[in-house]
Amino acid sequence: MEISEIYSIYSECNGVSTDTRNIIPNSIFFALKGENFDANEFALDALKKGAAYAVVDNPALKKTENKHLIHVKDVLNCLQELAAFHRFHVGLPIVALTGSNGKTTSKELVHAVLSKRYCTIATIGNLNNHIGVPLTLLRLTDETDLGIIEIGANHQKEIERLCEIAQPDFGFITNFGRAHLEGFGGVEGVIKGKSELYDFLKENRKTAFVNFDDEIQIEKTKDITRFGFSMKQHPEAKIQITKAFAQPMATLEVNETLITSNLTGLYNLPNLAYAVSIGLFFNIPIETIKEAIEAYIPQNNRSQWTKIKDLNILMDAYNANPSSMQVAIENFNQLEGDSKLMILGDMFELGDQSNKEHLHIINEVMNTGIQTVFIGEHFFEQQKKQSNIHYFKTIESYFDYLKEHSISNKLLLIKGSRGMALERILEKIN
Repeated sequence: MEISEIYSIYSECNGVSTDTRNIIPNSIFFALKGENFDANEFALDALKKGAAYAVVDNPALKKTENKHLIHVKDVLNCLQELAAFHRFHVGLPIVALTGSNGKTTSKELVHAVLSKRYCTIATIGNLNNHIGVPLTLLRLTDETDLGIIEIGANHQKEIERLCEIAQPDFGFITNFGRAHLEGFGGVEGVIKGKSELYDFLKENRKTAFVNFDDEIQIEKTKDITRFGFSMKQHPEAKIQITKAFAQPMATLEVNETLITSNLTGLYNLPNLAYAVSIGLFFNIPIETIKEAIEAYIPQNNRSQWTKIKDLNILMDAYNANPSSMQVAIENFNQLEGDSKLMILGDMFELGDQSNKEHLHIINEVMNTGIQTVFIGEHFFEQQKKQSNIHYFKTIESYFDYLKEHSISNKLLLIKGSRGMALERILEKIN
């Protein structure tokens, strides 16, 4: 069946489903495969639960002769082609973004600002991969004014492929950091892979939003139409940030308007600046931008402050890589207050750079002199002795330690990779 025929069927349905536990009535169910599942096995169940059609690629299902089964060579490829076809059909402007750190926060901020004036659809959460991008595109409707698509990647050519599907008109890269080093093949590989977004914008004569305080971004976008900001008065920046600080909340001054966010950390200042710049580019008044940003509340342990008893805790445990860990430490170090404790967990997906990167973080911590707890096998194996530092191979061993050593520090930072699940520490503190 041609993709145009499938699109005609899609146009008569109520969207797309990929999980039989959450079937949208009268939707098309796509039987995707994963490492540990094959949704072809649940296609008939999806139809029973209310899906109008199911797209499958298991030849054995042809024996059922069910007219509501759509047989294709590859379900994932079909989903991507359908999304690209739909994106072409709706024809609205799309802003795409990627980067090593801050993607989801930047996307949420841009969405908060643009939705003040436009009907916008944005990536939900961090559904930013080869499945999430198509699903976001398929949520666009004729009533949508702007699409905001977050693009994630952990290897070369992934962003290139997702740009081919999303066809963005505008794009920006939050930063180039030491993340997914294993898949990208080192820092230079990260820069090359993330810049596939710039390559698309250049080739198609589109527009890049740029942080003019980032030398790599300046160089990579020199042949692209660009619009950007600077906190250091770069002459090419259309948007000049006159004040920028985080004590503790990230705050910017633009056009004599002070914007104080609910985000902590110096590392969130560029995320805010992107939202401000993109809002101004799309002719949203600065006062409206201020209102949108100041109303935004972070979620999912992304730079969130929480208070337990008399402890002020900065929860940044959604994820971690060497770059985000370093800027989190730098930010925590510059916060006012003497009674500080950092609880830092292992960083994953670093490949043969793992030992080096974990040791680098240990050295950074030693230079601050802040009392610190390291949790995880990687930090444990690279440990260096200092009176203010403790190492625990597992979070359970740290919990045992807490039974006799309660936390007396007033200001805490908790940060680690998602797999460490450091939010469990809050339960023990309680």
